[in-house]
Amino acid sequence: MTSTLFRTKSVEQSIQDTEEPEHALKKSLSALDLTVFGVGVIIGTGIFVLTGKVAKETAGPATALAFVVAGVVCALAALCYAEFASTVPVAGSAYTFSYASLGELPAWIIGWDLVLEFALGTAVVAVGWSGYVRSLMDNAGWHLPEVLTGPDAAEGFGFDILAFALVLVLTVILVLGMKLSARVTTVVVAIKVAVVLIVIIAGAFFIKADNYKPFIPKAQDVPPGDSIQSPLIQLMFGYAPTNFGVMGIFTAASVVFFAFIGFDIVATAAEETKLPQRDMPRGILGSLLICTVLYVAVSIVVTGMQHYSELSVDAPLADAFKATGHPLYAGIISFGAAVGLTTVCMILLLGQTRVFFAMSRDGLLPRFFSRVHPKYKTPHRPTILLGVLIAILAGFTSLNELAELVNIGTLFAFVVVALSVLILRRTRPDLHRAFRTPLVPLVPILSVAASVWLMLNLPAETWLRFGIWMALGFVVYFAYGRSHSQLGRRGKQLSADDAR
Repeated sequence: MTSTLFRTKSVEQSIQDTEEPEHALKKSLSALDLTVFGVGVIIGTGIFVLTGKVAKETAGPATALAFVVAGVVCALAALCYAEFASTVPVAGSAYTFSYASLGELPAWIIGWDLVLEFALGTAVVAVGWSGYVRSLMDNAGWHLPEVLTGPDAAEGFGFDILAFALVLVLTVILVLGMKLSARVTTVVVAIKVAVVLIVIIAGAFFIKADNYKPFIPKAQDVPPGDSIQSPLIQLMFGYAPTNFGVMGIFTAASVVFFAFIGFDIVATAAEETKLPQRDMPRGILGSLLICTVLYVAVSIVVTGMQHYSELSVDAPLADAFKATGHPLYAGIISFGAAVGLTTVCMILLLGQTRVFFAMSRDGLLPRFFSRVHPKYKTPHRPTILLGVLIAILAGFTSLNELAELVNIGTLFAFVVVALSVLILRRTRPDLHRAFRTPLVPLVPILSVAASVWLMLNLPAETWLRFGIWMALGFVVYFAYGRSHSQLGRRGKQLSADDAR
């Protein structure tokens, strides 16, 4: 039984499966498209919201260093993703990589994890987008009935019609083709980056040097129950968490890490890239570098405009401009956030449908979902199914408490990909690797250690919910996936042929 649970799917077989006409995705993306996708999904609520929260509560002006730490953790993982995505240019990202190295059950686990991560991420971002749009509508004097603004705002029944509509519209765009999706994303990302640059350039004129003092505020003991950190830190390492100080920077890094989530989604589009061996590393590493520079610059500007102790938690950038007497910029920031979240939502949905498609093509989920559209060559069936389900979820559900599941899911994927690089280097040294992760095994080991460290900083409730979802995944695998696995069926066929 153990041998079947950890049977691996060869890289050659994974690539061969992408050539079947009924299950083949259209190759239409370039390095620029991939970089735009990466920037489009990374720059979202994190840059507009988290900066103020961690500066005020955890790191002070040293929030810029927290973004650097989080960026380094992502860079370590990105180097591993780049090697795999260029070596195994197949849809599915970490799921496909682990299938080729760790085996079927670990691949199922990471695939199941990614389905949850992207689904919740899409719904959470859609709800956030709805809030920004309603704010802009209110400023213009247009007001939706409370019953159509979601369960949080309405008394009793509530349905977020804007979040629901957004997901459905993006679903249609994704069904119509990746090139159309890329064009829409390029336009929206250009607007979003322009708004971020306006914040950086305009805000630089309002910086006061005194606001940076002290740059790293003195550490403060955190009362029990008030820490952002998980009690696992104290249990395993024996020290009480603190806000501010040097350790406060690492605590802040575990929080602002949410702002970087998304670059791994670039890897899910490997199969639809014209020259994946060259363009995947460029797209993954390029988008991460651009976003890290923008994040650090924004955090330096906002903590220089207003003392960290006075920053707003809900809308720090917009409120910092209001505090300096420039409300016009606040409106521009709100507009940029609303526009920017559109691409975040679309690319998260894209990532989920590609993972679902890859698992279906392997038989671990019903093969019905692995047929592409005859005209558009997109996985239309899983896109429509997941789009409708997530639209309903976003309309009816308040998902704030579940947002951290997106964080732990991504970090778990980072760990798996780093381990997969080490294993495949050992088991398949003969593979052509257009991009090679440098300093192996040091970089993958550091990636695992850094990701696990940030996971330990997450609340215990997040671990509990994550464990429940994983347990449900085991049930689905043993009830359906294991017996319908295409890899398993090929093995049985070969055994039958040998017996004859």
